[in-house]
Amino acid sequence: MVTPLNSPTSLDHAGLERLIEHMIEGGVHGVFILGTTGEGPALSHRLRRELIDRTCAQVAGRIPVLVGITDTSYEESCTLAKHASVAGADAVVTAPPYYFALSQNDLFRLIERLAGEVELPLFLYNMPSLTKTCFAPETVLRAAELPNVYGLKDSSGDLDYLKTIAVQMRDRPDFTLLVGPEEMLLDSLLIGAHGGVTGGANLFPRLFVRLYNAMREGNLSEAMGLQQRIRDLGELLYGIGEAESSYLRGLKLGLDLMGICKGTLVLPYASADSRRHEVLGEKLKAYAECATLTSER
Repeated sequence: MVTPLNSPTSLDHAGLERLIEHMIEGGVHGVFILGTTGEGPALSHRLRRELIDRTCAQVAGRIPVLVGITDTSYEESCTLAKHASVAGADAVVTAPPYYFALSQNDLFRLIERLAGEVELPLFLYNMPSLTKTCFAPETVLRAAELPNVYGLKDSSGDLDYLKTIAVQMRDRPDFTLLVGPEEMLLDSLLIGAHGGVTGGANLFPRLFVRLYNAMREGNLSEAMGLQQRIRDLGELLYGIGEAESSYLRGLKLGLDLMGICKGTLVLPYASADSRRHEVLGEKLKAYAECATLTSER
């Protein structure tokens, strides 16, 4: 889930409420806040706590809430996990700390200690392009033996890596394997992933839920068509502005154009001016109509 902002230092409360209801009405099975799409590591701890409180209060147990606790400080990760537990979240998610280099032994020791200290179920988050450290398959296997580690979200974009994890965990149906990049959703489900944590579902949740359902029902041809619609969305929105922030800028611009929440990004990124994208707004409306028809067939 994106983090709706009024300014880089304040939440867009009304937008947050609309976004949560939009996704729940769209059939999502849970929300993950304070991840990459949620700009979590760039938000102040004050804003992170406020987002946790407001999200958990509004969701009110209707679907699970997973909270990102990734931080360079182990103590801050634990503090945020405790806050999430008190607020009523269902699980916490951590990527490796993203400044100092870590060996796989360092990483396992960190997860082992964190899993023993946090009260909520813990999910691993593999995002090596941003953290510089990958959860090696053998480290995932070791971590999965810990009593409080429940799954992995992989945003590496490496399908071979994901397949390796899926194969080695084939006898562990209790260990959940999720994929981040939405353009890989179908391929990931085909090789054994259990679901996706996809940014585009902020905009069109029914589209992503329908792809998941089509796969569960064995309707591969429908799933392939829906996956193409998802790729079309990426081509429409995710290349706006400077490449480093184009995905977030495009996604939040889309939400702004749809009247769900403001398009403000956290510093240092510059937000897109929705007044300069009238043509994109019309294309997005046309896409929305087509995506809705496709997802309801």
